This record gives sequence, structure tokens and C-alpha cells, in this order.
Amino acid sequence: MKPDTASDTSQPAQVSDDRLRGLLGYRLRRASNAVQADLAETLKPFDLRMITYTALVLVVDNPGLSQSQLAAAMDVERPNLVVIVDELERRELITRDRVPTDRRTYALNATLAGRRLCDQAESAVRQHEARIFGTLLEEERSLLARGLLHVIAQRTGES
Repeated sequence: MKPDTASDTSQPAQVSDDRLRGLLGYRLRRASNAVQADLAETLKPFDLRMITYTALVLVVDNPGLSQSQLAAAMDVERPNLVVIVDELERRELITRDRVPTDRRTYALNATLAGRRLCDQAESAVRQHEARIFGTLLEEERSLLARGLLHVIAQRTGES
């Protein structure tokens, strides 16, 4: 019979993950989880998630972007992207306009409300980044962003 671990007082008070912390992927994931959790809280007042914020920024920065281009830029399957685009369009943050030369393609454009929300959210995201990464020296930030993370992305085909 298996002992009841919930009432077993011989269990250690804290779980050790020392072996896992020896793995870079584990440490990277833990750091990413912490950053993502803070970012989710940062975007909550704007009623945005990381995925919808990303889509909105890409549409604001690339007027006339097609849904296929957006899906490729975000590395999202087209059916999943439709849900994101529908949400942004329902909130009147973007418009989906037929391309006159290709009636099957829609051009995505940000509305004035979308551009304003994007600017406000970006300001909050920059504050989030300052909170999370503010203790890093500029050369450490550069090494992380342009060096290490870039190399990992290139080697895994993600850049």
C-alpha cells in the first residue's frame, strides 16, 4: 500500500531542484516564466495578452500586413491567428480590409484607438523591462540580447 504523502511529515519542507538548475534550458525556462508572469500583469490593464500585444505592435509597425505575413512573423498557425485578429478587430484596434488586387487577402491596419493603446502598452512594457532587467549593466543587456539569445535563436532556426 502506498503511503499517504499528504500527511507524511517525513517529507522535506522544500523540494530541491538542484540537479535541474544545472541545466541551462531549465534555468532559462524559469527565468522566462518569471519575466512572462510580470509581463502578463503589466499588460492586464490594457486587456492584452503577450500574443495580442505582439500582433498589435506588428500591425501598427507594418500597415497593410496580410494575415499570412502576420502568422509567419509570429510563428503562429493561421487558424490560431484568426482568433487573435478577430479579438483585435472586435475591440476596434485594427481593421481587416480586402486587398483590391487579391480578393482572398486581407490587409491589416491599426485604428487610431489601436495605435494609442499600442503606445500606452509599449510604455508599460518598457517600464516592465526596466524593472526586470534594470540591474543589468548595458553591456550585459547587449550580451544577453544581441549575443547569447541571438546565437541560440540562430542555432535553433528561430532568428
